[in-house]
Amino acid sequence: MLLITGIIFGILSSVPALEQPDYLTKLSTIKGQVLLAAFFQFIMAAVYVCIAVLLYPTIKKYNEGLALSYFGFRIIGAVFLFIGIIFLLLLLFISQRFVIEVQPDPSRFQTIGELLRVGRDWINHIGMILPWSIGGLILYYCFFRMKLIPKWLSIWGLIGYTSTLIATILLFFDIIKIVSPIYLIMNTPTALLELILAVYLIVNGFNPYIKQKGGTL
Repeated sequence: MLLITGIIFGILSSVPALEQPDYLTKLSTIKGQVLLAAFFQFIMAAVYVCIAVLLYPTIKKYNEGLALSYFGFRIIGAVFLFIGIIFLLLLLFISQRFVIEVQPDPSRFQTIGELLRVGRDWINHIGMILPWSIGGLILYYCFFRMKLIPKWLSIWGLIGYTSTLIATILLFFDIIKIVSPIYLIMNTPTALLELILAVYLIVNGFNPYIKQKGGTL
């Protein structure tokens, strides 16, 4: 349920107006939507922390070092999400100042706004996703070794998070853009994986598969 909740709140935390050329003017007119997006991002970060806390004891049964690494990388990713909220609220503040000033200096506001907008993109799509992907690779490697879920699902996780990690690195080096088909395609397997894993765990959980295969922790 937490996985599904995280996906839903992640979608709701987006602010499409930031991709429009007149976002400095637009944001102040949709203050409620921006504040809701910030709230949803806060809830999403809290949900991801809860997932890491809940999975840590399970992974620890296999390897304490990997469990700590998984937990650490996921917490780092959540911290970047919290920082992204601050950047979003600062963008809203700049937008409001831009609108209420009698004779605003467009170049000054546009420079500050662009720095905040690009900074938020880097925080949400690189600062958060990079450690999150590494944590995901550790998680699905442990799932594969522990046989907590079907092998095909663990392999899918390893491939999906590898694709997301590569996409994040390409984004970091400005080889691809956030708003591009290739970026979306490379991240789609991970998004589908999280949803399918959530449904699988709701229906089966971990233990039934272990008992069926005669595996142990």
